[in-house]
Amino acid sequence: MAVGLSSVLNAKHILRRSKLFINQAAAASAHVPKGCFAVYVGEDEKKRFVIPVSFLNQPSFQKLLSKAEEEFGFDHPMGGLTIPCREDFFIDLTSSLH
Repeated sequence: MAVGLSSVLNAKHILRRSKLFINQAAAASAHVPKGCFAVYVGEDEKKRFVIPVSFLNQPSFQKLLSKAEEEFGFDHPMGGLTIPCREDFFIDLTSSLH
């Protein structure tokens, strides 16, 4: 159980540390429903997705956050959280999390 809690805390820590994500989320809060957040996904052209915060509890989504941290650190070029994976992979993954 401690491993799961540790993973969730790590994912939340990644989001909290990204000042650009926090600023972008605050500026765009009118466009993002409560309980959701926006991410940018894609290898070349980035597409914006609004997803539930509950995805942060999912191990498969936490792996994507770790990949984003490895590639971008806390400097996300889109002004929000950027996840470096193919759009079709992201859609398949998030569809299975609902």
